[in-house]
Amino acid sequence: MPLRQYQPTATMIKILKYSFYDLMRSRWSYVYFLFYLLLGFVLLFLNNELSKAVITLMNVIIILVPLIGTIFGVMYFYNSKEFTELLLAQPIKRSSIFLGQYFGVAGSLTLSLVLGLGIPFTLYGLFQSNAIWDFSLLLITGAFLTLIFTAVAFNIALSNENKIKGFGYAVLAWLFLAVIYDGLFLMSLIVFEEYPLDNLSLIATMFNPIDLSRTLILLKLDISALLGYTGAIFKQFFGTNMGLFMSIFMLFLWTVIPVWRLAYVAKRKDF
Repeated sequence: MPLRQYQPTATMIKILKYSFYDLMRSRWSYVYFLFYLLLGFVLLFLNNELSKAVITLMNVIIILVPLIGTIFGVMYFYNSKEFTELLLAQPIKRSSIFLGQYFGVAGSLTLSLVLGLGIPFTLYGLFQSNAIWDFSLLLITGAFLTLIFTAVAFNIALSNENKIKGFGYAVLAWLFLAVIYDGLFLMSLIVFEEYPLDNLSLIATMFNPIDLSRTLILLKLDISALLGYTGAIFKQFFGTNMGLFMSIFMLFLWTVIPVWRLAYVAKRKDF
């Protein structure tokens, strides 16, 4: 029986549940979960203090989570193309179809991340430690990065029918934000070192969700000196609390804008 057009929210939730359970049955979801589970136990074994393990884990989360979100998002979009075409033949809002699939993928990845890291840290006495807030912020940041880069991957795949091009553009987007962007930013600071670049540095950091996430965590850990020039500017302009608020707000915008574009393009694309 076809789903009714006038129930977009209910339809999206049904598609979300299907995508979520479909991915949870996938072996790659278990591999992703087991990887973080093993990583958590290894880091806690090597570090006597939970706070040190959180700092070490940050460097992994900042780079790996966006990459996994990007690859999983593109893979799921192309692998479920036939099912998507079947849904498009039904009287269902297009935005409900793609948003349901997106939230299903992002939700399953986020759950694997939270459980994979949460179990070992909980067993090592996280709730009796002062590091619980730092660890919670790390998971929140990881969830934001999952939502952001999965949305970016869906946007890229939706805009490219060719699977090879879609994969290439998605990996290039991750590579640019994770590596190339920082290199260009540092080169600009060196070239224009004689000019006041405070505002430029703040804006440049906000335009990169990976740098923004790193700034957010380091401000909370009160070790923003590790960010060098950028960290000092964030603390000078915003202070720790205001800096945290601004970082979370910008990550929220980074999440909302790609999701909005996904719904917008889905409504107007000719399938």
